[in-house]
Amino acid sequence: MRNLRTLIGAAMTLALCNGNALAAVSAQQAAQLQSTLTPLGAERAGNAAGTIPAWTGGITAAPAGYQPTQHHIDPFPDDKPLFTITAANLAQYQDQLTAGQIALFKTYPDSFRMPIYPSRRSGSAPQWVYDNTFSNATSAKLVAGGNGFVDAFGGIPFPIPQSGVEAVWNHIARYRGTYIVRRAAETAVQRNGDFSLVTSQQEALFKYYQQGGNFNELGNRMFYFLAFTRSPARLAGGASLVHETLDQVREPRQAWAYNAGQRRVRRAPNLAYDTPIASSDGLRTADDTDLYNGSPDRYDWTLVGKREIYIPYNNYRLSAGTLKYRELLQPNHINPEQTRYELHRVWVVEGKLKPGARHIYAKRVLFLDEDSWGAAVVDQYDGRGELWRVSMAYLKNYYELPTVWTSLDVFHDLQARRYHVMNLDNEEATSIDFAQAEPSSDYFTPSALRRRGTR
Repeated sequence: MRNLRTLIGAAMTLALCNGNALAAVSAQQAAQLQSTLTPLGAERAGNAAGTIPAWTGGITAAPAGYQPTQHHIDPFPDDKPLFTITAANLAQYQDQLTAGQIALFKTYPDSFRMPIYPSRRSGSAPQWVYDNTFSNATSAKLVAGGNGFVDAFGGIPFPIPQSGVEAVWNHIARYRGTYIVRRAAETAVQRNGDFSLVTSQQEALFKYYQQGGNFNELGNRMFYFLAFTRSPARLAGGASLVHETLDQVREPRQAWAYNAGQRRVRRAPNLAYDTPIASSDGLRTADDTDLYNGSPDRYDWTLVGKREIYIPYNNYRLSAGTLKYRELLQPNHINPEQTRYELHRVWVVEGKLKPGARHIYAKRVLFLDEDSWGAAVVDQYDGRGELWRVSMAYLKNYYELPTVWTSLDVFHDLQARRYHVMNLDNEEATSIDFAQAEPSSDYFTPSALRRRGTR
């Protein structure tokens, strides 16, 4: 009944909204964030069946023995699967799966499976993010056309969304720390299981989450991103720099690439939308990264409502330092024995390509974790309306912050029967580092890129 009310409410809201600049919610509506809703806008209550628990604050501290930058300790080491979904029992559970997940069972009936664990609503964020989100609820507004937003900072911009594009912005602008440094690998896994790693050093400064700032100081910049390729040797020394703009229609994303052989920095204006990413062997587009990123302007977005879906959650084993890449990366999909799925409520957002707009995906369906706004699953359709690709973020709580973010992102191409994996760091000496001192904006400039981009 609760989900039905949510669907009806969303439909009524969509009927009243025309997709242009929308007013923020009222103070009375925002008060729900301190009562029936969590500080980020999820339902505090569990579900009627008792299979989704109430939210009671999530993970608020790291497990005993954890040290920053080490691979995460699993806070739920004694949890055992309740059951496992396979191709044989798929019909029993398909109402709690996405079309893409169902397609994975049908494409790989002999090997793909989903171990289902007890649902733990471990999502959490710092109090200052909660405070900013509460303020944003009554101030944030979409710009005309929904291609950006104004008057929000340091938190979820639309915790009580009134439209599909607002929900998309919540995913794009969710909290993932302020300054991040990590060394990680990505790879495309071929049909026979062969893979070749590309390892890079990555740094990101989320200007939108710099404490003490405000919306007026952003200058239309959400974050800066630097990546330096470390291996293989033929690619080592190459680098890329991105200035992510808030309104990418008014001011497109700024991007540069450094070629180590030529020692030259060049503009990379096409690093957006459906440009294929070379390191993914063509299995990931520029806006597939983070399951969805960039300007939402090429799609008409509909807030469908909420569903209860089995999604990847609390996937600490996938990033364990004891797990070798060869054990994890198998033909067709990652090793199911290392994965964990739980039943959670998700916002369902459907994007249909606008008439006259160009993109290889004619439709995308995003399934956003209600406790964090991170996309857990995205189903992508080709121009014929056929399901083509399925992306999954294997979520976990980065309790050193805390926040929910991905352990691994996996991009499946159902037609090519290959997949691409990002954020591998199991065989690195250390994991992600959130504690380094924040550099100035001058650190993320083309001239600095050239100085640092050497072999």
